[in-house]
Formats: sequence, structure tokens, C-alpha cells
Amino acid sequence: MRLVTVLLILLLGAAAVWSFAAARAHGWWFPENVSVFGARIDALFDLNLWITGGVFVLVFALLAWTVARGALPGRARPVHGDLRLELVWTLVPAAIFVGLAVAQLDEWRELKYAGARPHVAVTARVVASQFDWHFVYPGPDRRFDTLDDLETTYELVVPAGEPVVLQLVSRDVIHSFFVPGLRLKQDVVPGMRPEVWFEVRGPADLELVCAELCGWGHYKMAGRVRVVPRAAFDAHLAALERAFRSNGKDER
Repeated sequence: MRLVTVLLILLLGAAAVWSFAAARAHGWWFPENVSVFGARIDALFDLNLWITGGVFVLVFALLAWTVARGALPGRARPVHGDLRLELVWTLVPAAIFVGLAVAQLDEWRELKYAGARPHVAVTARVVASQFDWHFVYPGPDRRFDTLDDLETTYELVVPAGEPVVLQLVSRDVIHSFFVPGLRLKQDVVPGMRPEVWFEVRGPADLELVCAELCGWGHYKMAGRVRVVPRAAFDAHLAALERAFRSNGKDER
């Protein structure tokens, strides 16, 4: 029975390792990255994966070895109050966390600090609410919260080949703006208006989801981010403005 248990532990561990090793080839991985900084985010994820994967393999190997050996003769040595062991399992994880924090400093500064990101005007305001996405563009006066603001739902259209800055707003509870293809995720907290930025070199059609459990309809809070050439983006804004000025009537 002990041998069967050891084999099951080893098979489970091997299956888990294989699933990650074969994930990219079988389409089980992230969607294709289209963001200019996405490769750096993927590199940080891979670093975390190697560290946690190594710990996973070590733990399963020790578990299999412990089961295979069986009960040791005599009384087990108590480890409570063992200063050396406590230092090891405290300092080693702490060193890993500090190392990860240092490794991601450049990316965090570039993506999160207002002084480090491109100095361009906000392209659109993303308004999250239970359970949909609204997108607001400044009108001809290039200012938000004026009468000529242009609003649309579900689909956010932005220009390709240039930095895009979004301002995130919540109307009710905490949501999370997550576009996997951009490797971009930011919580949208009521009362706060964080800004995020990205740049996509070419046209793309991307999935937008809410990554924060926000109520019974969370599962259906989806949208699209469509990246188009500048000319198509300008045409999109012009179409929104015509619809805004038409007072709901078709112009023919």
C-alpha cells in the first residue's frame, strides 16, 4: 500500500509538471501578447513560475520520500522552538520575496508611476458598473465632464502605434479592468480614479473582463478592446459625435 501511495504522489507531481511544460503547445497558456511591455510581464511571470515550480517539485519529492521510508524507529524529534529551522523557513521565503520585489521595480515604476508613463492626454474614461463597461471619450473641447462627452458601451476603440491612457472609474463596487492580451490588470475602486496605459503596435481585437467578484452578474461583465489605425479611430469618434448630435434620428 505504501508503494502505491508513493507512485500516486509521483504521478500526480509529474502530471502537474507536464501540464505546465506542455501548456503553450496545447493552447492552455495566455492569449498572444500584443502590448509593447507584455514580454516583460511574461518574463516576471515565468520567474515566479520557476520558483514556485521548484518548491512544488521539492515538496512532492520530500512527501514521496517520507512515505517511502515509513515510520522512523523511535520517537520523532520535536521541532517546536527550533531556532535554526524557524530561521530557515522564515529567511528563505523572505529573501525570495525581496528578490522578486527588486526584480519587478522597473516594470512597476513604468506602469504605475505617473511621472514615468508617457505624457499624453487621457484617451478615454472606463466606467465600470454592475454589470457592464461604459467608455467615455472627450468631445471636441478635449475635456471630460462637459456636455459634448461621447459615450459608448461594451467596445472600447483605441488607436494603434501610440500610447493609450485610460482613466478607470467605478459607479458602485470594486471591479477589476483586465485585458489578458495586454497583460494589463487594474482594480477599479469606488472613489478613486487610477490611470493605466498601454501601447499596441498594430490592429488587434482583445477580450476585456472583470477580474474582481462584483456581484451575481460578475460572470457576464465582459467587453472588447479594439485597436485600430489612427484614421479608423478618428472615424470612430466622428461617428460617435454624429450619433450624439443626431438626437437619435438617422441622418440621410
